[in-house]
Amino acid sequence: MDYKDTLLLPKTTFPMRGNLPQNEPKKYKEWFENDIYEKMKQNRIGKEEYNLHDGPPYANGHIHIGHALNKILKDIIVKFNYFQGKSVRYVPGWDCHGLPIEQQVEKKIGRAKKESLPKSKLRELCRVHAAKFIDIQKEEFKNLGVIGDWENPYKTMDFRFEANIYKQLTKIAKRGLLVERSKPVFWCMHDRTALAEAEVEYEDKEDYSIYVAFKLNDESLKKLGLNDQASIVIWTTTPWTLPSNMAISLNPDEEYALSADNKIVALPLYDSLKETGIIKGDVKKKFKADELEKLIAINPLNGRESIVLLGEHVTMDGGTGCVHTAPGHGEDDYKVWRKYGFSEVIQPVDERGCFSPIIKTEKLLPDEFVGEFIFKVQPKILEMLGESLVKVDRFSHSYPHCWRCHNPLIYRATKQWFIAMDEEVEGETLRNRGLKEIENVKFVPEAGRNRLNTMVENRPDWCISRQRDWGVPIAFFRDKTTEEIILDDEVLDNIYNIFSEKGADAWYDLSISELLPKDSKYNPDNLEKVNDILDVWFDSGSTFAAVLQSGNYDAGNYPANMYLEGSDQHRGWFQSSLLVSTATEDKAPYKSILTHGFTVDEKGEKMSKSKGNVVSPVNVSKQFGGEILRLWVAMSDYKGDIKISDKILKQISDQYRKLRNTIRILLANLEDMSEPNYNFSDIDKWILAKAKDVFNEVISLFKAYDFSKAFNILNNFVVNELSAIYVDITKDRMYCESENSDKRRATQTAMCMIAKRLIIIIAPVLTYTANEAIENAPKMLKKDSIFDYEYLEFKEFDLTNSITDKILKLREEFGEVVDKLKKEKKLKSTLELTICTNDADLLDDEDIVDFFVVSEINNESCGELLGEIQFDGITYEIRKSNKYKCPRCWRYLAESEDSLCQRCEEVINV
Repeated sequence: MDYKDTLLLPKTTFPMRGNLPQNEPKKYKEWFENDIYEKMKQNRIGKEEYNLHDGPPYANGHIHIGHALNKILKDIIVKFNYFQGKSVRYVPGWDCHGLPIEQQVEKKIGRAKKESLPKSKLRELCRVHAAKFIDIQKEEFKNLGVIGDWENPYKTMDFRFEANIYKQLTKIAKRGLLVERSKPVFWCMHDRTALAEAEVEYEDKEDYSIYVAFKLNDESLKKLGLNDQASIVIWTTTPWTLPSNMAISLNPDEEYALSADNKIVALPLYDSLKETGIIKGDVKKKFKADELEKLIAINPLNGRESIVLLGEHVTMDGGTGCVHTAPGHGEDDYKVWRKYGFSEVIQPVDERGCFSPIIKTEKLLPDEFVGEFIFKVQPKILEMLGESLVKVDRFSHSYPHCWRCHNPLIYRATKQWFIAMDEEVEGETLRNRGLKEIENVKFVPEAGRNRLNTMVENRPDWCISRQRDWGVPIAFFRDKTTEEIILDDEVLDNIYNIFSEKGADAWYDLSISELLPKDSKYNPDNLEKVNDILDVWFDSGSTFAAVLQSGNYDAGNYPANMYLEGSDQHRGWFQSSLLVSTATEDKAPYKSILTHGFTVDEKGEKMSKSKGNVVSPVNVSKQFGGEILRLWVAMSDYKGDIKISDKILKQISDQYRKLRNTIRILLANLEDMSEPNYNFSDIDKWILAKAKDVFNEVISLFKAYDFSKAFNILNNFVVNELSAIYVDITKDRMYCESENSDKRRATQTAMCMIAKRLIIIIAPVLTYTANEAIENAPKMLKKDSIFDYEYLEFKEFDLTNSITDKILKLREEFGEVVDKLKKEKKLKSTLELTICTNDADLLDDEDIVDFFVVSEINNESCGELLGEIQFDGITYEIRKSNKYKCPRCWRYLAESEDSLCQRCEEVINV
């Protein structure tokens, strides 16, 4: 008789191999065609809400691995909350305006043609370009299994969206926080536009380091009681700004000293300057800073007067403690200049970075410098300084560059629009309101709080105007006579309504009279348009209003439960959103912020095409499957930089296979289960108690967004206790017991309970695999889809058992002896063994035999002695069984050769 036919072997349609690259796209297509996101909403009607507000990627180019990390993290969190029973909302979105898209259009059609096109036509081309890449990126994100409202995503270029961005601007203007000032801002000479702090990157640049002596005029020498000529020595790394010098700033709290060679520098820096030859000899005289205040020095380059001011920004960590001050080319310079009540500044550099004709009228430089590029003429400026140039060096330092073209930036005073950080509104500044709101936000990791706090504390006024074409216009009318901006509600509301219907292009397509309300009190001839566009960070900073407040999207409540982006967004989206929201609503737009690091290669190096280390998420999905990419995200510590490579992905694939195979064997063991049986054995109680603790810890870690630790704990449990021990030691009862025996049915029940919760726990990450498992599950677990499930904790059962730490330790030592016996070829299977001992813990529990996977445990010394364990003063003899191998269950319990053991005899003959 072939006894194999009498065994209850596991059966399942859940395949061993996932064939993820081939099968995932089919299932994702089915989900999106059947609007799985809407089904998720319907499944949770009336439940607690959770919404994650999407930080918009830029609609330009294919997605990269950083995009994949970001979107998958968001998807995991949204789905986790869904499977915790909450009603979730996630509306994906895109940033559509801005310079990069404008540059791509220019690259395609050429600069000459671009400059000849009407503004509305250029904007149309930009809109088409953005729409193309929105469609591309949308499909790439969907192929990662990211679920959201893809049928109604937000796009900042949609007409109603543009109108809502404009509405936030008008709210800020009416609160008195929008100001127009001529002050220094970061300026890109290549793209000819102003930039905000968030658009600045820092790269190394070689510059001059020069020390220049500014002689004091006669009246100043007299005030100081000096008979000989004396000079204040300044230090600068921007010689091209020297023609624009208007002052010299000193630290109000420091002393200054006159050297033997009649040079004035800060006393704390005296010795170091003496060592480098900037000054000579001992101190002749000391001055308090206020003694030097408002003295006049002479710029040696052009003979213009330079007034001495006191400023807190002057530090003693380098230079001379006497700071060259050009209010047209520096934020701190401008502030100290304004503090003293001065308003007019010199700014002789045009939008291309060349000296303008003002250098002639103001007598800043000779005529030959007009039209010359500022960096190119620096050697000539140094030559003109003559003996006043005390010392010159070259050095490399971190310097601001444009985030888009990567060219060096300059500070350049131009007339721009700013959101004022320190203007009081209702007794409080925007800066203070923002800092207060940060205190109420939860940060993951917590270090993000200090980072955002510091950036808000130190940021200058926000320059929101750009001199470009593709964006939301700062759509205000200026009265030509008074030069005041019209903030009449009727006018602003009319523009808002036009934008909602026709888009912001209407600002350029329509005349002033067409943009004004019918029968307006304003004469169109007396008005002119402001044609600057808004910083794209203002666009994205306004998304809370357009998405969460406008009613145009089913995106959840304001403030959102979470904003989640890369750590660079403390200076970007997190900050711009905070400022717009507190400026208009007096509160932060988010309850919590989660930040992740950047993706790097296996060596920790930044990815670049030139290095050939770029990992494409599209290629990963084709090679390994999206599930592997998703598991990589979950198993990585996102708080720092995250490494990825083929080798790492192969390791993740191994983890995935172990998890998948464990789920498969659990499902296979449940094929004939029809109803639960809770008469658990001690082994069942042991694994259930272990599973309960592990699952509770995993859920707790998920709630804390610590996914990598959660999955490490889960994988360890699945590979070791669940698969290597429990599934292994219960094979005998599952295959060999009678179909409806209490022992077998109770083990099935335990497996069913664990499988159900395990599948739902992994569902936020491995959604496709969890769904595939449910589709192929036996009737006790089967549902239409994984989204029909909600995670439930274990019901309360008596899970006390006799599988103690002592027995677990004893099993480990037993395993070591067995491994040695197998290597010595004295043993093939542990079923050949009997454990002989007088330990009541082992003798009194029939389940312990299964736990050690031996044929018997008794207190009789029988069979050949193969080994021995001494544990806690008790002896455990490991002997070769003196009985015969049962041909059905392979246990050595048969009384004669080729006969069945008693248990198998009873099962077959029932």
